[in-house]
Amino acid sequence: MRPLRLFVPANIRHNSGGNVYNARLVTGMRALGAEVEVVPVEGSWPESSAKERRRLGTMLGSWEPGGMPEAAVAIVDGLIAMGAPDSLEFAAKAGRDIWVLVHMPAPANYDLEARSLRAASGVICTSSWAAEILGERHHLRGLRVALPGTDSAPLAEGSVPPHIITVAALLPNKDQVLVVDALAQIRELEWTASLVGSGEADPEYAKRVHAAVAAHGLESRVRITGELKGTALEEEWNRADLSVLVSKAEAFGMVVTESLAHGIPVVVRAGTGAVEALGSAAQGEGKSGRLPGTAVRFPGTDAPGDPALLAGVLRDWLQDGSTRDAWRAAALETRDRLPGWERPARLVLEAVTTMAGSETRDTEA
Repeated sequence: MRPLRLFVPANIRHNSGGNVYNARLVTGMRALGAEVEVVPVEGSWPESSAKERRRLGTMLGSWEPGGMPEAAVAIVDGLIAMGAPDSLEFAAKAGRDIWVLVHMPAPANYDLEARSLRAASGVICTSSWAAEILGERHHLRGLRVALPGTDSAPLAEGSVPPHIITVAALLPNKDQVLVVDALAQIRELEWTASLVGSGEADPEYAKRVHAAVAAHGLESRVRITGELKGTALEEEWNRADLSVLVSKAEAFGMVVTESLAHGIPVVVRAGTGAVEALGSAAQGEGKSGRLPGTAVRFPGTDAPGDPALLAGVLRDWLQDGSTRDAWRAAALETRDRLPGWERPARLVLEAVTTMAGSETRDTEA
């Protein structure tokens, strides 16, 4: 089996889905007998300087020996790849076997993304949603999909009054301000809420979230916890009755399946990969097909989300016992059947070690 090197962005230090996926993927591949080295790459990815791109090229063995062993296969996190297409192109010309692992399609700089993907021996996406977007955007074929796994988790006990939780770093894309604005419209009902996630990734947006809570006078009902791990995070999960993830863009949304592993139903935004996470959990042999939650559709892909729409969904869930019971039952039905991390590890390992290079092609070439 050929040795592997996984190149990960060193500048993403908060608890992101990409970081979790990468770490669990490595553990899974090593458990299957693979030799895997994790290589943190310094830089302000996806932005990069000429010096950072040159250093990456050296690490990939693009133009001189001594970087990566010729027998090794490189897997480059997509956040790095889209910021350094020239490094991947030179590596391809040098005969290196380079794969790109895409957690999220680029929101901009499509040309850089296209160059990186076309230079790769192959592309692995962590969701079908991402693969479909990249295939259509760049006329590519041969994209592989390795959906995230899920760790087993204890069943959440819930709270009285019901507790609503949003687990994500405080970032504009995660749209916690929308959640706060929606909660403000149902203040007449009994509930509490927690926003769990790092405020360090985007301090200015974190200030906006805090300001929104204060402006609505919700300090006693909405708790902003910061990033939590271990026992502290599990305590938050244990209190929760409903999970909300209304990211403007989401490739899969691992927090969706993490919620379901705790038996907690989820509200997601329609049109994002989080719908795949919610829907795939309801499919399969022996499952009823009932969704353990719902997807809220906001008009327009670029327009701000309407908090009244989300507030309506939350109000219905709080007031309609049959809806609460149905969502909870569906979440309980899925929690013991969620796939673990061996499957994506095996899929990635089989792809990068058994397939010849040049799997990614321009279908119009």
